[in-house]
Amino acid sequence: MYTPEQEKEEYEAARAELLEEISRGASVDDIRSKITKKSGQEYKETAINEENNKIPDDLVQIQAYIRWEKAGKPNYSPEQQLREFEEARKELQSELEKGASLDEIRKKITKGEIKTKVAKQLQNKKYFSPERIQRKQRDLMQLLNKHAVKVVEESISVEVEPKPSTAVEPFAKEKELDGSPVMNKKIYKLGEKELLVLVTKPAGKIKIHLATDLEEPLTLHWALSEKDGEWLAPPPAVLPPGSVSLEKAAESKFSTSTSGDLPKQVQCIEMEIADGNFKGMPFVLLSGGKWIKNNGSDFYVEFSQRFKQVQKDAGDGKGTSKVLLDRIAALESEAQKSFMHRFNIASDLMDQAKNIGELGLAGILVWMRFMATRQLIWNRNYNVKPREISKAQDRLTDLLQSIYTTHPQHRELLRMIMSTIGRGGEGDVGQRIRDEILVIQRNNDCKGGMMEEWHQKLHNNTSPDDVIICQALIDYIKSDFDINVYWKTLNENGITKERLLSYDRAIHSEPSFKRDQKDGLLRDLGHYMRTLKAVHSGADLESAISNCMGYRAEGQGFMVGVQINPIPGLPSGFPDLLRFVLEHIEDRNVEALLEGLLEARQELRPLLLKSTGRLKDLLFLDIALDSTVRTAIERGYEELNNARPEKIMHFITLVLENLALSSDDNEDLVYCLKGWHHSISMCKSKSAHWALYAKSVLDRTRLALASKAETYQRILQPSAEYLGSLLGVDQWAINIFTEEIIRAGSAATLSSLINRLDPVLRETAHLGSWQVISPVEVVGYVEVVDELLSVQNKSYDRPTILVAKSVKGEEEIPDGTIAVLTPDMPDVLSHVSVRARNCKVCFATCFDPNILADLQAKKGKLLRLKPSSADVVYSEVKEGELADSSSSNLKGDGPSVTLVRKQFVGKYAISAEEFTPEMVGAKSRNISYLKGKVPSWVGIPTSVALPFGVFEKVLADEANKEVDQKLQILKKKLGEGDFGALEEIRQTVLQLRAPSQLVQELKTKMLTSGMPWPGDEGEQRWEQAWTAIKKVWASKWNERAYFSTRKVKLDHDYLCMAVLVQEVINADYAFVIHTTNPSSGDTSEIYAEVVKGLGETLVGAYPGRALSFVCKKNNLNSPEVLGYPSKPIGLFIRRSMIFRSDSNGEDLEGYAGAGLYDSVPMDKEEKVVVDYSSDPLINDGKFQQAILSSIAGAGNAIEELYGSPQDIEGVIRDGKVYVVQTRPQM
Repeated sequence: MYTPEQEKEEYEAARAELLEEISRGASVDDIRSKITKKSGQEYKETAINEENNKIPDDLVQIQAYIRWEKAGKPNYSPEQQLREFEEARKELQSELEKGASLDEIRKKITKGEIKTKVAKQLQNKKYFSPERIQRKQRDLMQLLNKHAVKVVEESISVEVEPKPSTAVEPFAKEKELDGSPVMNKKIYKLGEKELLVLVTKPAGKIKIHLATDLEEPLTLHWALSEKDGEWLAPPPAVLPPGSVSLEKAAESKFSTSTSGDLPKQVQCIEMEIADGNFKGMPFVLLSGGKWIKNNGSDFYVEFSQRFKQVQKDAGDGKGTSKVLLDRIAALESEAQKSFMHRFNIASDLMDQAKNIGELGLAGILVWMRFMATRQLIWNRNYNVKPREISKAQDRLTDLLQSIYTTHPQHRELLRMIMSTIGRGGEGDVGQRIRDEILVIQRNNDCKGGMMEEWHQKLHNNTSPDDVIICQALIDYIKSDFDINVYWKTLNENGITKERLLSYDRAIHSEPSFKRDQKDGLLRDLGHYMRTLKAVHSGADLESAISNCMGYRAEGQGFMVGVQINPIPGLPSGFPDLLRFVLEHIEDRNVEALLEGLLEARQELRPLLLKSTGRLKDLLFLDIALDSTVRTAIERGYEELNNARPEKIMHFITLVLENLALSSDDNEDLVYCLKGWHHSISMCKSKSAHWALYAKSVLDRTRLALASKAETYQRILQPSAEYLGSLLGVDQWAINIFTEEIIRAGSAATLSSLINRLDPVLRETAHLGSWQVISPVEVVGYVEVVDELLSVQNKSYDRPTILVAKSVKGEEEIPDGTIAVLTPDMPDVLSHVSVRARNCKVCFATCFDPNILADLQAKKGKLLRLKPSSADVVYSEVKEGELADSSSSNLKGDGPSVTLVRKQFVGKYAISAEEFTPEMVGAKSRNISYLKGKVPSWVGIPTSVALPFGVFEKVLADEANKEVDQKLQILKKKLGEGDFGALEEIRQTVLQLRAPSQLVQELKTKMLTSGMPWPGDEGEQRWEQAWTAIKKVWASKWNERAYFSTRKVKLDHDYLCMAVLVQEVINADYAFVIHTTNPSSGDTSEIYAEVVKGLGETLVGAYPGRALSFVCKKNNLNSPEVLGYPSKPIGLFIRRSMIFRSDSNGEDLEGYAGAGLYDSVPMDKEEKVVVDYSSDPLINDGKFQQAILSSIAGAGNAIEELYGSPQDIEGVIRDGKVYVVQTRPQM
């Protein structure tokens, strides 16, 4: 006998068993049949009339499928599936009760497409569950690509002749002299001749001037338009004399210019219209019975649009493979004959491009993309067979496949080139384009009208436009012959009525089919689309899958005998994976699809690293999968509207994985991906710091995307500008070339996702919209600049609030600047941050793009900034309030600092015991003072120094007489305001020779102090050390330091440089401590920042944030992390020496000279991309607490030793703290 509790337990267990059966694919009837058998007999309690009214399970399943599709294909649990079956059954039962028969219901809901889909689901026992593939567990480091790209300079020199003034330019200048605003101006190439179109706007009127140096008589066939694509007959009042009015246009004859000032005779025509509704003028030219068009389209001139730049001169081609681009430009007229010509020319140039390297392939990419975006002529009345196009395309893609195998460092560029070209295919695929259109026409009895015009176009010269035309026809037929749907598909893909008419075999007619042709046309056009895509659409997924998996087209005489064999050696289960992708390609909820796409790319990746005969088919499949990820994620944005952070982070990992799979040098991206996985793990485990850590990964990801964009800009944009200018490409297309490349890739999608997550993380981690680095209340005028670096030497005449897009960390703050606001993230203890606080300049990072945009919009306005430790409140004020403000840092307001010239004291080198104010600066004296006074667990490196006056003594040496004379000349140039002399002075200092006495004294001091002597490793090692010493001396003349000393009227000649010599500690971490919190001024709290490797990434211009923390002095064992690191780079070095600047111009009263001069290691630091996900300082709580507490403890001990706040630099090696310098905190 069961208790009530046991009954409930048994009931739930039975229910769970039934749900399990359903989830495995069993129907409700199957289960009923199974469990109602008793002693070989079935229940027979159901009445006959009940049997007749029972809804069959297959109908219930179809109805449930329809419900599921309408709901957006959600991922139902077994319980939800059962509920859906019951709801579907109820809906059908309701239809029965209303009088419908089962046959009528079946006809109504089992339409062909739905029935097929459900049949597949039932066959696979999947029903309507959007099953997810089980992703394999992979080591993310297997994604890593590290290929060093070497830039090969072209050895061919080309004489660049001055570009002669064209015949129409003087005409334009003459017309512009009347002072009327120029609204539009463009010069078109007409073969060897030119056509000028100039639009000016005298008061209340629009004047259109056309001029050409064509010599044959010329007629202008023109109209006016109120919107794009429109031809309206011009009013009779605006027609030039002798014009003829037509139905929707007019014709006017050009006349010879009467101006005697032109170097060459031109024909011209002028129209004047009232400035009103007309927006532009479409036109074509007629000469000798032939129409002259603009690359196959109508010319069009706009009246009132913003000024368009005239095609600028091609320039010197700097940053490009100029010789290759010049050759491309010379061959363009031949390439315009047909795709066959263009692809064959590109094949002929590939060897040269490959040998040049990155910039050569960039040139080919730019050229091919100008073609793909229709900026270049596709066919100039040249009849070529489709099989010839596909053969040329095949030749080019075979060459790209070969280079992909032999030059792995260029795979990203090669993928981009291939995606602009398309797959090509064997000759029969190309020829089938011509053959199959005839079969379609014959099978479906549609031999005239639009189909015949399209056939003639295909016969003459097929192009990627044909894929769009085919899709438009399919959409038109599916819409029950709605002609508006046909035009919608065409227009959305860039094909207008004018473009159809511009083909050499123009398409004039609209499609018109009979209703009984519908099924046959849909079937045959669907087959034909595969053929078109096989040639033209390398990135089309279904076509790419077919080409890899193989297919054979049979039946009904259509494409008989065509066979593409499957690629051998594909991973087991790969076909099922691709089928899964195709089945879910239209899912509204895209998460399962994305995972399937990424799994397919991961499975494909090992094959892409091998050389196979059909590698290009695999590449086109990978390109198609990549493209589908982007479109799917954009479709899935709605899914993320109310999603939890972990789901957005999961989507970010998918897109980031996609980007890493498509990128050559992807180490930073892979470490970002590891960081996101760690963030998700922290979030799921409810770690208190998950949002803070995720924010650091987000910031790093943003930096990685910015770096990728800068790389594309550097590699592609100069080639786009140079080649675009040579080929007469529209200036707008040149200007946005790289931007459009970036927007077409995963990077833009990823940027959108992290922008969506950023405010969520900031709110969760209580970060707010600001980080205030220097909280000073100010009143000033807003100025907006791209880079602080670009204005650091400027002097503002009024108190200025700079909103700077970029702040690296090493800049000077310009005179007159009272505040710097930036979206950039310099470290709180970077040079620029320290100088801002010392100069009482408000300095803050703004994380909210809306706030930043608002500040930028207030350019020129007078604002008051009221910062707190975590926020900045700003408001507009009246001019009168400026006088009451306490803004400082204005030109002339700064203190005047006096220096005492230091003398050579007779020693080239001294030990730490000899450090005195007469010999060395505060940096050296402080490190000497700490020795033996700090706790034993704090290490102090052994030091020697080259004292003040040694540089001047070396310069005066007879062996350096020429260097001295050259320096005097350069200093004079500098005194006269030629700041370019600074670089020349630094290079000249490096020519100094070392007196033998200096070498001997330095060697003796270093060895007696227990330091290694570089020369013991060979003469070359000493030369490295000597070069480093000279670089420290030369840094007296770096731009930042020189302008800083000028600002405070410091006599630069009196500035002397000692050199502190220390052994480099190859640090695991480096830190900077301020023993009073610089942001809040809290003296009870230590603030510190920590980076991986050497400290130069912290104090120098290295992007990203350090780990930051605070620690109460009365509780040194409880540090509180404020932010995790986002710096992608760490600097590491072998055992070596470092030579630190130690001038008499640092740490002066009223002047922040610290950090202006250089410290130079003897050996070059190695830049290492940092993986924080495996760093114990990030993910080991005990290790983190121990290291941060010891840093805080060292800072506290040194502050107690000096009795005042300190600015301390140090490193961690094997868990031990070393302090390398300290100075008073200013």
